[in-house]
Amino acid sequence: MKRALVIGASGGIGTAISAELARKGYDVTGLSRSRDGLDVTNDASVEAALGKLEGPFEVIFVATGALEPGGHAPEKAVREVSVEAMEAAFRVNAVGPMLVLKHSLRLLPKDTPSVFAALSARVGSIGDNGIGGWHSYRASKTALNQFIHGAAIEMKRTHKQATAVCLHPGTVETDFTAKYAGRHKTVPATEAAANLVRVIQGLTPAQTGRFFDYAGQEIPW
Repeated sequence: MKRALVIGASGGIGTAISAELARKGYDVTGLSRSRDGLDVTNDASVEAALGKLEGPFEVIFVATGALEPGGHAPEKAVREVSVEAMEAAFRVNAVGPMLVLKHSLRLLPKDTPSVFAALSARVGSIGDNGIGGWHSYRASKTALNQFIHGAAIEMKRTHKQATAVCLHPGTVETDFTAKYAGRHKTVPATEAAANLVRVIQGLTPAQTGRFFDYAGQEIPW
């Protein structure tokens, strides 16, 4: 049986991803802050939590991230930017997933196909940004995209059949996103999870280091 590891497994998307992977026949291991004390922004915490696991995992999915880390709402204008908000966004949305990748490389198979997927967001695309705003959140997701892209290049030398990607789930219906959905179409977490798992299962190593949406369409950097 193939195995999957979900980081942030107790959140709305993480719970749905875990259930969908299990439905697809994976043996799923989940880690989260609330259940396991995992702090993805702390190197020692990530090392300790992942150090207890034995691989290989054919899928590692990082479902962590925050729109309002530290209680800082997305900025509507440059004048609202603060050091605290930027640091909080980067720690949760960019540093966290990169630390997970750092300590989970040994859990990925060296000679058979695998996928490392991090939950990103379309607003992290520089090429797709036509309205501005949300500066800290946007930039933190852009940084995540760069982290995964760079890591994918390195992984080609050590995990030749691995695929490392960033994924945009669409606007998912959760209590957290309700006040930001606006006119955007929202989807239930279960539907978003089914879409993302479908994308993951269709990936090949030739697509490593890229950025895809829930329909498998590539998003510009």
